[in-house]
Amino acid sequence: METEVAAAAAGTEFSLVSLFFNAGLVVKIVMGILAVASVWSWGVIVDKSLLFGRLKTKSKRFEDAFWSGKPLDDLHRKLGDKIDHPMARVFDAGMTEWARTKDAGKSEALVAGAKERIDKVMNVAVARELEEAERHLGVLATIGSAAPFIGLLGTVWGIMTSFQAIAVTNDTNLAVVAPGIAEALFATALGLVAAIPAVIGYNRYSAALNSFAVKLQGFADEFSAILSRQLDERAR
Repeated sequence: METEVAAAAAGTEFSLVSLFFNAGLVVKIVMGILAVASVWSWGVIVDKSLLFGRLKTKSKRFEDAFWSGKPLDDLHRKLGDKIDHPMARVFDAGMTEWARTKDAGKSEALVAGAKERIDKVMNVAVARELEEAERHLGVLATIGSAAPFIGLLGTVWGIMTSFQAIAVTNDTNLAVVAPGIAEALFATALGLVAAIPAVIGYNRYSAALNSFAVKLQGFADEFSAILSRQLDERAR
């Protein structure tokens, strides 16, 4: 009897490909969803890694130019149409609004209105840039939280298949239950493979986004203070 069980178990192939093709329809759908989710999450992770790397490099380069002591008008003209990162776009929004009120007069009402407009324009620019940087992070959060439960569905279904095989054959040999249990465990593994990188990526890039948001808002506040001082000097 033991020899027959061993021979039957040896005749069952347990490679990952065979586990997928030998699985039931429901488990196949679960595995397919998890495979797509895993690829999608890695795509977002790679995209965000490249994005925040570029933001760090370009922001450092722009800050060096901004604090170099050169006139802001010259820096604005030098940027021209080559505004390819958030900090420069916030700077451009503030300088554009500053230019509109530059030659409009020197009344106190004008100064107060210009300060408010410059702050609003830059705050809108900051919010827009952060929204763009945050795009697709929600995908990682969704995959990280949902993938284990989707995998669990495949696990439960695979175990149900094993019990059905026992009921049909009236046999509890390992060769009877092994295929169903194997596909159940494979579904669990796929759920974890999809979820773990997604959770790590979400935590990492959420922290990077928060850090960049503080940096960008801090720059907007400092730049607003500089323009405010210049407006005060012109109003005297």
